[in-house]
Amino acid sequence: MEFSFYKTKWLEVKKKSDNDELKSLSCQIAYSFLDYYLKDCHYEAEYIDLLCRMTTFSDDPHLNNPGVQALFGIIVESLCDDFEELQTSTYNRVMTQVISFCRDHPSGKKLDSSLKKFNIYSQKDLLDRIEKVRNNGNMLPDPGPVKKILLLSRVTIGADVAITSVIIQRIIKYFPDAEIIIMGSAKLREVYGGKPTIRVKEVPYTRRGGLIPRLSSWQTVLDIIQEETITLSSENFILIDPDSRLSQLGILPLVPPDNYFFFDSRSHSVFNNKLSMVELTNAWLDKITGGTGFSYPEVWIKKDDIDQAKQFCAALKNNGAKNIIAVNFGVGGNLRKKVGKELEARLLFTLLQEPDTIIILDKGFGNEELKDTDILLESIENNGYPVFNTSLDPSGVRNINYGIVGIQCRIGQIAALIANSDEFIGYDSACQHIAAAVSIPCLTIFAGSNNMRFIRRWSAYGKKSSHIIHVDTLTNPDALDMENLNARISHTRAMRNFAGI
Repeated sequence: MEFSFYKTKWLEVKKKSDNDELKSLSCQIAYSFLDYYLKDCHYEAEYIDLLCRMTTFSDDPHLNNPGVQALFGIIVESLCDDFEELQTSTYNRVMTQVISFCRDHPSGKKLDSSLKKFNIYSQKDLLDRIEKVRNNGNMLPDPGPVKKILLLSRVTIGADVAITSVIIQRIIKYFPDAEIIIMGSAKLREVYGGKPTIRVKEVPYTRRGGLIPRLSSWQTVLDIIQEETITLSSENFILIDPDSRLSQLGILPLVPPDNYFFFDSRSHSVFNNKLSMVELTNAWLDKITGGTGFSYPEVWIKKDDIDQAKQFCAALKNNGAKNIIAVNFGVGGNLRKKVGKELEARLLFTLLQEPDTIIILDKGFGNEELKDTDILLESIENNGYPVFNTSLDPSGVRNINYGIVGIQCRIGQIAALIANSDEFIGYDSACQHIAAAVSIPCLTIFAGSNNMRFIRRWSAYGKKSSHIIHVDTLTNPDALDMENLNARISHTRAMRNFAGI
């Protein structure tokens, strides 16, 4: 569709301020951008500019939200998930255009001022900088003078387990006397809180927030860097950016180039395409340290959570349960990763055929996940299977040795429960990476992507076995044969148990 059509349509829809029409139009524009791009790599800058206008035209965030979701959910995420050089370069072009739009917006004065402090005045300056960053070949300095390691979170807990925890372990070995400060969600204290050498500085970031508010997280990071380094000389600190959303994947500057170490995790050309994210991270760390080594993902759960989960699971085993299976059907709001309630119910029914088995079902987070889980549990109970809803309290599971225990808990608590279970089953989510990190056999139902490189990159990787069941929910209706899917899951579990891993 020609841009002039969308521009005219936008002027009409803008007057009505109808959310459904805004959603429909923003999706059309985003997909039209990709149509041109996919056909012959043609970049329609006017489409990005129009989407930016749609994300900032109103004081009501609900009216801006359709444009934000189309821009990030359709264009940005598709460019980030392919692990191709062209898509990475195009992402950089899109985001530098978005940032340039925001700095010129009336509410972007602080953004503009901060960029100028780094001598960045134009989109070209941003593009030139990120290309230099991706090709700078920095090696870590001599450990002696370095007192602080500033580390950005990857924003999602799963990526922080798979990538950031590996970086932490390797960096501690290289800089044994340096303090590590990680900037990210308060939830990091739940998965890293058991390691006193790590300090978490909270940086809120919402993947569903408005356009300019997303960029404001960068301002928070700048403030923390200033606070943490004000008494240090440049040789006393470094900053590691693991391709973080907080820097918009390295596009927004944070520290001088010599202090900045950027993990270009989306590059296809530097490392073997078959590597998982864990292997890729270790390979990058070998490169910047000049040595060789390997660290598996880890979580450092707080002692209180570990003790409580251990007592909870011990109570179930003392009651006679021989097998505890942790299950999580959460997908972090990304519904493409779900197969659906029918598979979830069939899977639970199948697991319940195993004698002396307890399923700990994490009820998830947010109203939608809790509602879906309650419906699922009601279905299980209506079919005659015992269902219990409880908190993480050992006294709440007296005499329970079979059935499903539904629990709503914090990420640190579910991590501790997984660590005390016999196996984990779930979708591609934070919990699969936690299971791998705590050396619990893991089976992931991997849906929502047909990109083999993406699946290899993000499959769970740990010391114990991790398997996937790939479900082509995008193009193949036969893949959604629930009986066959359930049989594949059962076969994979049986083969793993036969192998004793």
